[in-house]
Amino acid sequence: MYSRSCLAILAVALSVAGTPARAMVCMEKSMTLDEVVDTINAQKGCESAMKVFQDCQLTASGDVQLGAAVEKKCEADFKPGLSAAQAQAYKSEMHACDVKYRNKSGTMYLSFTAFCRAQVAQRYSQRALKAAGQKAR
Repeated sequence: MYSRSCLAILAVALSVAGTPARAMVCMEKSMTLDEVVDTINAQKGCESAMKVFQDCQLTASGDVQLGAAVEKKCEADFKPGLSAAQAQAYKSEMHACDVKYRNKSGTMYLSFTAFCRAQVAQRYSQRALKAAGQKAR
């Protein structure tokens, strides 16, 4: 009897593990989370990356991965040129996002945090591009 229940549990575990990645409708097509991240990474700049994030948001924990991709895209515009004081200010603003919802439960608060962090990175990118005389892309 024990072996049958173990086999049943194993069968359920294997069927769940073999389930394909869930897709979402984003930009008028069905995409997996990884495909949306790839789309964000393929954008020319921070602004267009943020637009993809906004268009494809899940309002759940998956937004953490999308937001991180936007942060990385935006940081390319400004992070190398930050002074120590500016880097500390950026780190402080990101930390403020991290603590804003830390005592809340539910995956939507992870999404809110991801958006907060992406918006901070977006603002820094906009400032850096403006200072360099470039248009946000």
